[in-house]
Amino acid sequence: MSEGLFTQLLDLACGAFLLAAVVVLWRRELAAIVRLFALQGVALAAIALLLGLHEDRWDLLAVAVGIGALRAGLLPYLIRRALKAFVAERNGSHEGHEEARETQPLVNVAASLLTAAALTLLSYAVARPLVELDPTPATRALPVGLAVVLIGFFVLVTRRRALAQMVGFLLLDNGITATAFLAASGVPLIVELGVSFDVLLAVLVLQLLTVRVREAFGTTDIDDLRELHD
Repeated sequence: MSEGLFTQLLDLACGAFLLAAVVVLWRRELAAIVRLFALQGVALAAIALLLGLHEDRWDLLAVAVGIGALRAGLLPYLIRRALKAFVAERNGSHEGHEEARETQPLVNVAASLLTAAALTLLSYAVARPLVELDPTPATRALPVGLAVVLIGFFVLVTRRRALAQMVGFLLLDNGITATAFLAASGVPLIVELGVSFDVLLAVLVLQLLTVRVREAFGTTDIDDLRELHD
């Protein structure tokens, strides 16, 4: 693969990776948010695949396949199944439709998008010294990974539904993974496998907790649960 083609494809994959995180802030339907997370998983797998092809590293190719299967397939499937189970349990009631949407995030859509732009600019400013040290195509895309980390954390702290917060946690993890790939041209296969299994375990635990909370209180809205505590 030529250097020019590699740079163009890597920029395209990183752009899709960042765009998916930003659009999550725009959408309120949890099903659409899960689809965007799956698309981001595809973009993350593409980043690893491009790095592996460019550097002729079979371990990165294996990591790309694993990331695609886990973050674009299995994890979205688990979250989607939990969402469908609750909506089916409510049998089309008003509560079920409300649970399927992020009705009242702590920050509105316009302010969230402006915040995402500010966080992206901050990421470019913070990563500028690192890019200047080694201005390779992968390093120049490093701010994208940092921006997704910050956006994922923003989603985690501003969304009220437990499933939306879970997606925020996974966006943050995707950003950390992308930053590791771009900064170090990938990570060893055994490291990525260990991290991926940790993430899968965390999602399974969070899904179980969400189901238990929903069965006990009939909602996963954090504000409603806080009112019950008060």
